[in-house]
Amino acid sequence: MNILIFIVGIVVLILVHEVGHFVAAKVAKMRVDEFGLGYPPRIAKIGKIGETIISLNWLPFGGFVKIFGEDSEPEKKDPRAFTSKNRFAQAVVLIAGITMNLVFAYILITSALVAGTPRALSQNEIAGAKNVELAIANVLPNTPAARAGLTAGDSILSAKYSNGEWFAQSGVEGHFIDTTSFSSFVAASNGEVIALTIKHNGIEKIITATPALGVVPTKLNTYTLGVEVATVGVVPVSFLKAINEGASLTWGTIVLTTEGLVHFFASAFMLRADLSQVAGPVGIVNAVGEYSSQGFGNILSFFAVISINLALINLIPIPALDGGRLLFVIIESIIRRPINQKVFKVVNALGFAFLIILMLVVTAHDIFKIVG
Repeated sequence: MNILIFIVGIVVLILVHEVGHFVAAKVAKMRVDEFGLGYPPRIAKIGKIGETIISLNWLPFGGFVKIFGEDSEPEKKDPRAFTSKNRFAQAVVLIAGITMNLVFAYILITSALVAGTPRALSQNEIAGAKNVELAIANVLPNTPAARAGLTAGDSILSAKYSNGEWFAQSGVEGHFIDTTSFSSFVAASNGEVIALTIKHNGIEKIITATPALGVVPTKLNTYTLGVEVATVGVVPVSFLKAINEGASLTWGTIVLTTEGLVHFFASAFMLRADLSQVAGPVGIVNAVGEYSSQGFGNILSFFAVISINLALINLIPIPALDGGRLLFVIIESIIRRPINQKVFKVVNALGFAFLIILMLVVTAHDIFKIVG
């Protein structure tokens, strides 16, 4: 199921990107020969939009737009060829795919806010929230909680003393643990073993932990486990509020993603890249499982981040990416003549080879992380 969600999500994001190129090319009155669903070899022609063939292809991982004259100068001068248009029109067509991914990310984030995503709740929000859970926000090192195997992100479903007294979340025998009542429950244990039913990565299990004195510096005389807990739930945002919050969150994500990419490629150039901060297809499929288990809003947010990454990576001036082609357009506008097609093809092939090698390295690292 995770693989299916991954494939559908990536296909949609790439098609959105290609729709941007397609629409911009049509507006610029360029000749678009084909809009492909998936990558060749072709299965069949399934229709036409004007003169543009809509094709269905065998490799279902996105799509492509074939603009006449984009990859090579036509033998005869054609006013509708990509290379016949002015540099500004060429740049707009190249940037259009990137722009569409950023706009689509904003739509996804806004939709996620309306659908609701898990977040920490105030006491007043708990009653109106959905999917309320008591989540572990942090585990202090060398504490009973750490030794018991509790980790940040786990949800505490119930807690029970060995004498049978217990607390549980809403929906379990009518009781609910908020942060205060859970802390009070642990403090009242007097050092007695507590059996905690937790949810870890979607799987329920029971862990025993023994509260102790002196674990937390500010509560030396109180029995504690050494965890920080938060009441987490889903509170949908109104559509009008989501429009504003979505814009703010989208911009913040773009800034953070840009900083991360700049840092990664700078480190890669210095041969010090940290691959643990990068995920390939295998890592993304694994992440899809975690996010999808947290609700529809979270999976929308996840693919919004992927859409922003796709946009910004395409903007990098590496041949074979939109940014590389855009760099050629800028150079041509400065030197006022087309770049030699042989040079263009060789540099483009080298750029493509670099991307394939990078993808293979990242994918291998993903596999080693999972296996190891």
